[in-house]
Amino acid sequence: MKYTMERIPEGEDEVILRYSHMTPEVERIWNLLHGNLGKLTGWKGKTRVVLDVDKILYIESVDGRTFAYTSEDVFAVDDTLNKLGQFLNAVNFFRCSKSMIINIDKVQSLKSLPSNRIDAVMCNGEHVMISRTYASDFRKRLKGGREDG
Repeated sequence: MKYTMERIPEGEDEVILRYSHMTPEVERIWNLLHGNLGKLTGWKGKTRVVLDVDKILYIESVDGRTFAYTSEDVFAVDDTLNKLGQFLNAVNFFRCSKSMIINIDKVQSLKSLPSNRIDAVMCNGEHVMISRTYASDFRKRLKGGREDG
């Protein structure tokens, strides 16, 4: 996909999205422009709740179940980690291990560890480990690139 950005001295900001076929990438951009990526549904006990994606610190798969963690609470989520990873990639989430996706915007600090791992401290003080398998892609993502998968 080709990207073009142009700074204009004055006038109204404009986004033009040109595509030959509606691909998942084009659809994610379209949804992002329309604010449709900001919600996710989960469960708190037997009550279905709507979660604001920007409040989620990380999503974890434990014993075959998926959970979304906020600063205040934990919610069961019906979708798989793979499906959520594809959906949330456009909103600054990153697969940091086989069982976890983190919200990059909620990372407060980072510390490199032996064996090429990274200790990410989230905004609530919780430590999340970025495994060596994903650490290189995470560094690229922080530098403005995209990970390979």
